[in-house]
Amino acid sequence: MEEDPSLYPPSSCVRATLKREQKAQSQQYLTPSEEKAPGSFLKVMFDFENPKLERFGQPAWLTTIGWTGALAATKRNLNLPRGCRPAGCATLNLTSSSNLHLTSRLCQLDDLTAIEIPCSCDPSSDEFLFQFCAVSHATSNSTSSLYSAMAMRLLAVSDDGHFTQERFAKDSIPPYAILSHRWSTHEDDEITFKGIAEGIHDKKKLGYQKLQFCSAQAKADGLHYFWVDTCCINQSDQNELSIAIYSMFRWYQKAVKCYVYLADVYIGDRDDPSISAAKGSALTKSEWFSRGWTLQELLAPEVVEFYTRDGVRLGDKSSLEQQIAEITDIPISVLRGRSLSRFTPEEIFSWVERRRTKKVEDKAYCLLGVFNVSMLLDYGEGEEMAFSRLYREIENRVPDMDGLLKTLPYATDAPFNTAKWQHEPTCLPDTRVDLQQQIHGWIDGSDERTIFWLNGLAGTGKSTIARTVARNCFQQGRLGASFFFSKGSADISHAGKFFTTIAAQLSEESQYLKRCIYDAIKENKSIATQSYANQWRQLILGPLSKLDRGYRPFAFVLVIDAMDECENNADITLILQLLVEAQSLRKVRLRVFLTSRPDTPIRHGFDQISEDKHRHIVLHNISPSVINHDISVFLTHKLQLIGRDNYFPDNWLGLDIIADLVQKANGLFIWAATACRFIGGGPLAKRRIAAILAGEIDAESPEEHLNRLYTSVLQSSIPQNYSEKSKQELRVFLRNILGSIAILLSPLSVNSLSTILNEELVGVAVKDLHAILDIPKEPTRQLRLHHPSFRDFLLNKDRCGDFWVDEKEAHRRLAACCIQLMSQTLKKDICRMHAPDSKASQVESSRLQKCLPPEVQYACVYWIQHLQKSSTQLYDNDKVHQFLQTYLLYWLEALGWMGKTSEGIQAILSLEAHIPATKSPNLHAFIHDAKRFALYNRLVIEQVPLQLYCSALVFAPKNSITRKKFESYIPYWIQLKPKVQAHWNVALQTLEGHTGSVSSVAFSPDGKQVVSGSYDKTVRLWDAVTGSALQTLEGHTDWVWSVAFS
Repeated sequence: MEEDPSLYPPSSCVRATLKREQKAQSQQYLTPSEEKAPGSFLKVMFDFENPKLERFGQPAWLTTIGWTGALAATKRNLNLPRGCRPAGCATLNLTSSSNLHLTSRLCQLDDLTAIEIPCSCDPSSDEFLFQFCAVSHATSNSTSSLYSAMAMRLLAVSDDGHFTQERFAKDSIPPYAILSHRWSTHEDDEITFKGIAEGIHDKKKLGYQKLQFCSAQAKADGLHYFWVDTCCINQSDQNELSIAIYSMFRWYQKAVKCYVYLADVYIGDRDDPSISAAKGSALTKSEWFSRGWTLQELLAPEVVEFYTRDGVRLGDKSSLEQQIAEITDIPISVLRGRSLSRFTPEEIFSWVERRRTKKVEDKAYCLLGVFNVSMLLDYGEGEEMAFSRLYREIENRVPDMDGLLKTLPYATDAPFNTAKWQHEPTCLPDTRVDLQQQIHGWIDGSDERTIFWLNGLAGTGKSTIARTVARNCFQQGRLGASFFFSKGSADISHAGKFFTTIAAQLSEESQYLKRCIYDAIKENKSIATQSYANQWRQLILGPLSKLDRGYRPFAFVLVIDAMDECENNADITLILQLLVEAQSLRKVRLRVFLTSRPDTPIRHGFDQISEDKHRHIVLHNISPSVINHDISVFLTHKLQLIGRDNYFPDNWLGLDIIADLVQKANGLFIWAATACRFIGGGPLAKRRIAAILAGEIDAESPEEHLNRLYTSVLQSSIPQNYSEKSKQELRVFLRNILGSIAILLSPLSVNSLSTILNEELVGVAVKDLHAILDIPKEPTRQLRLHHPSFRDFLLNKDRCGDFWVDEKEAHRRLAACCIQLMSQTLKKDICRMHAPDSKASQVESSRLQKCLPPEVQYACVYWIQHLQKSSTQLYDNDKVHQFLQTYLLYWLEALGWMGKTSEGIQAILSLEAHIPATKSPNLHAFIHDAKRFALYNRLVIEQVPLQLYCSALVFAPKNSITRKKFESYIPYWIQLKPKVQAHWNVALQTLEGHTGSVSSVAFSPDGKQVVSGSYDKTVRLWDAVTGSALQTLEGHTDWVWSVAFS
């Protein structure tokens, strides 16, 4: 049979064919006696560039179909025909049999160089085929799926009413319908590939009825072409059959519609009034749901319609999702199109566990398309071995993808469903109904506007709505990513990891999207340190633009909450401008749902975006009656739970009390939530309700209502039987504790906060403040504010009254506490390594946490930031100067063990800029010298911190202030000290890393980065301020002569 090269897609395989009709052309090399001589072999030599056949080094007959991919692996799977044996390989491990002289047995070979073919063999067919494939996929510049370039045969009905076959190349396949069915137990009942080619004679066959049904249904749906497996695959050609098995999932996925023909379900008269009831139970009767191959036919297509044998439509995958989920144990989210990459292999294996296949190996083979992997089919190996090989292929398909993707900086607390947000509420049923309908209508509808901006005042419920939208989209398989900003929460208080975190989440949505993002990182390994525009376009917009038009879900949703809590206003404006570019996507849509307060930077950013690119709803302008209804539902639900917890009767709350509380809330959900936590925070729920209602209810501003509530919560924590003096002392104490919590630059636990403030009663002080603080039961877990509106209240003198916190004074006090704690805990060799050559990488996390607990690490990293935020003027010989003169090396050592050397250098630089040389000349000189010392020894501090006391001091200039101050720390065993220069030279630091001469250097336009090219064939990216190495770019085959920033 003539081979059609278009049937064989690019993949990592070589195919060679020996053809008997070419024997005459090869007689000059083979005599009849030699051909039949026992033990005589022909040898097929493979150098993977030019496969050829030799007999003792001489060419013989060989036709090569070609080789269409890269073989990068050393282990290969070999399909070995009868009588052949491997040659030139180091090892041989059989997977099916210990006898090579069997047909179609698989073996694994290392370092294969040749295959020996017996000259005495007599193939039963006119060609003698062997092939081998790499275990891994093709290289990244070719597609990773075996079927990607596969041609496809489709059926159509000719003008004379006959069924005809037409073949289409991958790029020219027209819209088509596809049939899913169970093969008849009598194979003669099916219409085959050969039957179509020769003309169908028996139109009474069940297979002919299926063809007629599919043809008529496709025509009714406006589709000229359709596909039926029995007729479109030449199953007598094992190679075509194998490749078709790999391609099947993709074919079903690309179909406009899939018709499931349930030959074992018959309802009868379409006009029968009982037909609706019959439809409900018809699905459970069908064997279709129990077969292995029908699993991918259910999962892959977007539209799956179910029909009985007599053509009655039972419904589709969407309308019948609940019944299908109950029958198959497949989650509804999968039926709705959620990416299969979000499920473990074990979970997907469970979906086929109870299904049956004619051949036991097919239980595994029917999952090849589901997992997007390819492997040789070996019928006879058994179910267990087939699943074992499949699992190995799944694990090996992207061996280096996850590792590279993990290099993207990731904000752990950013997604909506992380541990940080697990106790935060979502919208209750029957609340925010109209608003949610508008949001989801925008997501699903034809509105071209990319961004939906929901803005509202503090406490109006923006974050609750954002969590609800994120949760719903996640359950539907449409959530691309979420990022919840939070002021004072390290990585999620700024935009530094925003785009890389979004990209990392998107990479989990599909294997193809993961591959595209992986390729983007591989092509530009410094992308994580480049501009936000580059990160957005290369890591997110670019990969999304490569998705096929038929990809599901058609719309990805990106949920961004509390954008106003992003620290840098310029970053906010830039992010908004970049997000609008998502409107350029054509094959898939990216919907951006964004919430914020109506602060000036946000409004200014949206003012620069035309109205046809964003939609805007002001939450606090929604009809008061709608908001009051939702708050009423919320209060009723929460207070009923409080009543049950306190064993109150069901009618303990009257409607008038709920109505009064709703009026008090004045449109603020945060008021209602805080009130409920306050009411339920102790045994006096009824008294607390009365106390809340006893206040004035005629205030005009919602903010005033919130002020009153926060004040009530704080006052209730002070016992009324205390004397006025004791009450005032407790207010001051409480103010200091709450002020510290409000201004923390990274959350701390109760225990850590107690240590850093040197206050044993922190836990006691806050125990009655559950209404405003998230207080975990474990004192080692982080303490957090429930809502940023309490921070605003606490730091505003006009709003807070007796509990007002002076922000600058709070920062000054916390900076002093940090300095005191470091003075008490820092020391030489704090991790007790006892060897000056101990590397920072050798310190286990448990040892680091024990020697440098969280509060000490916090103090080391943030003390200078608190000092600057306090606007404190520093002078010569003050506490800061004294601390540095005593503890500078201990502090740098601690930063080295913590991996925070760059942050420490940045802090020293900012401290130097904060101190005027004219007013504090000695302190300024000391810090300037400390900066030179730290920059010069950055690598030493990062890698071997204890060398601070050895090589760092020994090689410092003779007149260095740091050397003079700490020279006594140089170990006694260093007897011969090198001759060093008297002063620091003009070079701030040496950037070490290249192994060859540096040929070119360039600064980034903003001066923050340096790039260097070298004779070592690498390009390196550096932080221009701290000197830390950001990225090494490898891959050049020659010296790098020139580098530049675009």
